[in-house]
Amino acid sequence: DQPVPPGGYLWWYVDALSDDGRHGLTIIAFIGSVFSPYYRWDRWRGRGDAEQHVALNVALYGRDTPRWTMTERGRGQLSRSASELAIGPSVVRWDGQALQIDIDEVCSPLPRRVRGRVRVFPQGLCRFTAPLDAAGRHRWGPIAPCARIEVELDRPGLRWSGQAYLDSNEGDEPVDRAFRTWDWSRASLRDGSTAVVYDLRPSAKVAGDGADRLIAMRFAPNGDSTPFEPPSRQKLPRSRWGLSRTQRSEAHTPVRVLQTLEDTPFYVRSLIDASLRGEPVTAVHETLHVPRLVSLPVQLMLPFRMPRRT
Repeated sequence: DQPVPPGGYLWWYVDALSDDGRHGLTIIAFIGSVFSPYYRWDRWRGRGDAEQHVALNVALYGRDTPRWTMTERGRGQLSRSASELAIGPSVVRWDGQALQIDIDEVCSPLPRRVRGRVRVFPQGLCRFTAPLDAAGRHRWGPIAPCARIEVELDRPGLRWSGQAYLDSNEGDEPVDRAFRTWDWSRASLRDGSTAVVYDLRPSAKVAGDGADRLIAMRFAPNGDSTPFEPPSRQKLPRSRWGLSRTQRSEAHTPVRVLQTLEDTPFYVRSLIDASLRGEPVTAVHETLHVPRLVSLPVQLMLPFRMPRRT
């Protein structure tokens, strides 16, 4: 229920992979959607109420049941408290033991429904937070970097469980004020801990400290955190839309893209093979290219995938 400043954002992010390797998902609940063309247009007009631009993004991965939905809504369809966030017909709530997400969304442009329940069970809660930019206007905090998930969906019919990750990002201004690109990854290690690497390049708009920022942290199942020395960048193949991307990985193990989950003009999410802390890992990896996101052609295309319903 924390306040979000005009032009700012707050999101909660879940990703998960099934134990059998056949399914995956990401869920992002946005207050002040950073990808919203409507929010950007409102800021151009001198308005920037984050609560007028809220959405629950759901992406299901799997050969038989892929789905992607992100319907934006306004303040009239938002309700939130310290333990519950309702966006339209979907509700995210913390019951003291698990994060429960009741989903009732419709894909666009092909209208296929996504309906059911997801529960995320933290192994431990984490209090670590870190600024992502030199001025501290953008911050990241993993909430449950080591977690389990149970997925029970009616539409499409899916039942699976697996390992999961939960974090949150917040900002006092739009992302294009601070960043040009970032590469982010999280990977489960043999001892049950999770390694996260944030590799950020600042925007040309940033005055003063324009150096790249790098965060590499290991999170134990109980939530304890320790930094580690990240290996060097290795190049990944360019995405279908030509995005350059990198992954921190030890030099003796070449990085390899196992599966591309999302491939857009400005954002790509993949599963990759790499090496961290002396062991081979399979990492969930993402690259965001902010200049592409805010370009006029992309802003004009986004409403077809992200309709607004008020």
